[in-house]
Amino acid sequence: MSSSIEDPIDELTVTPPKTWATGVPAVTHALEYSLSQTSPRRTMLTLLNINQIDGIDCPGCAWPEDKKRHFNEYCENGAKHINDEATSRRVTRDFFKQYSIAELDSKSDYWLNQQGRLTEPMVKWPGATHYEPISWEKAFEVLAKELKQLTSPDEAMFYVSGRLNNEAAFLLQLFSRAFGTNNLPDCSNMCHE
Repeated sequence: MSSSIEDPIDELTVTPPKTWATGVPAVTHALEYSLSQTSPRRTMLTLLNINQIDGIDCPGCAWPEDKKRHFNEYCENGAKHINDEATSRRVTRDFFKQYSIAELDSKSDYWLNQQGRLTEPMVKWPGATHYEPISWEKAFEVLAKELKQLTSPDEAMFYVSGRLNNEAAFLLQLFSRAFGTNNLPDCSNMCHE
């Protein structure tokens, strides 16, 4: 069975609001979160490469535009966001054997995110109670079959979360437009309305 991260809902505390959101406290909190996700080496490499010319853009905002960059040009949320993607935690097929779809539905978004990244494509077949592993080839076949059955490309909708990184969102919009539609709602105009 897969081991999972417990939901910290019972450990939450409310403190008086801070008078600032930057400086040493923000850096300390970003480092604590980053180190909880992955190794010190990977944390260092990831944080030192955010928003650098030869590095990676922050998945949240891709903030700096100037040719002269400084180290640590990111906010606390950007550091958390990038380390959610760089996490060493993995969700394997054993995790999906352990938890039914109904059980997963009862978990918080935070808990689900903290379990880690998928190691292979998963599918829910009609009538199934658990997600099951599927090969990449079969996943693409299933997707292609569904898309080919549409009478118009505009019947498809390519939804992404605001947590998706810029590069993946760019590729998805290229695919969507090549397929023939601009139906690309995101969390801003779908979930939040």
